[in-house]
Amino acid sequence: MKKSSTEIGLGLAALGRPEYINIRTNQDIDKTEEAFKNNTFSVLDEAYDLGVRYFDTAPSYGKGEAFLQEWQTQTKHKAVILGTKWGYTYVANWELGYPGKHEIKEHSLEKLVEQWQVSKAMLPSLKYYQIHSATFDSGVLENQAVLEALCRIKDETDLNIGITTSGENQKEVITEALKIEVNGKPLFDSFQVSFNVFEQSTFEVLKTVIASSKTVIVKEALANGRVFENDLFPKYKEAYMILKQLSKKYKVGVDAIALRFVMDHLQPDYVLSGASNVEQLKANLKANDFRLDTKDLEWLKNMKVSPSFYWEERSHLHWN
Repeated sequence: MKKSSTEIGLGLAALGRPEYINIRTNQDIDKTEEAFKNNTFSVLDEAYDLGVRYFDTAPSYGKGEAFLQEWQTQTKHKAVILGTKWGYTYVANWELGYPGKHEIKEHSLEKLVEQWQVSKAMLPSLKYYQIHSATFDSGVLENQAVLEALCRIKDETDLNIGITTSGENQKEVITEALKIEVNGKPLFDSFQVSFNVFEQSTFEVLKTVIASSKTVIVKEALANGRVFENDLFPKYKEAYMILKQLSKKYKVGVDAIALRFVMDHLQPDYVLSGASNVEQLKANLKANDFRLDTKDLEWLKNMKVSPSFYWEERSHLHWN
């Protein structure tokens, strides 16, 4: 097996709640909390057995944080690295077809204190604590009380403090976050970013982040399922043809091609699998078994669309 400098981690966004922004093909699954917990533990066990060591969650992923914490308490794995976030609250309460927003964003000091009291139970396996979807609109990067509180957490626990980003101005948010210092020291150690064959706008700034020895974690490498051929997205017709050709050439699924693109082009520390079952996880991990040749990599680099188009399209995806 060929090794890569990028490790595949597992994100729990689709494992901890019955509905998520994605283009799911299998709706006929048991969506009870017990069934989701059993499935999550199976995926976590399989991931660990197959060499995955980074696991990423958040309070807004339904029961994702609770499931991960309970699994780690039971297994007592020494080598795992856990990451979580603060700033969103899950409010759908496992209600299928919930009519409103499933998660509510709040980047206040009060929300940080509230969620940290729960999340810190994952120490010492917890290594990354991140602002969930930092944006200019929320004002979190200018909230001195929040920044100082994060610095205290960092000093007291030796955690890596980070941000996650979404939206068409990811690049600008990362650039601003890199400038932030508290007590004369840079605050942020890690950056979790949406990056994939369609959304590549952060490439240059992330290479700068990587060169400065900060951690880069890529999420949504499968573009919330849009890398899979779908008549609802005619703009990607040519991209689907190329992805299908590469899938045949390398004898892996399109998911592995999309993940391998991130690994070979950007070379982040981690790229997250968002697998919701063991079969998807195994298919994703086949990205570890090959490298894209130069010509194929260039084909995939040319698939990028404008950030404004990408994020406008994403905003219309349904929770299901």
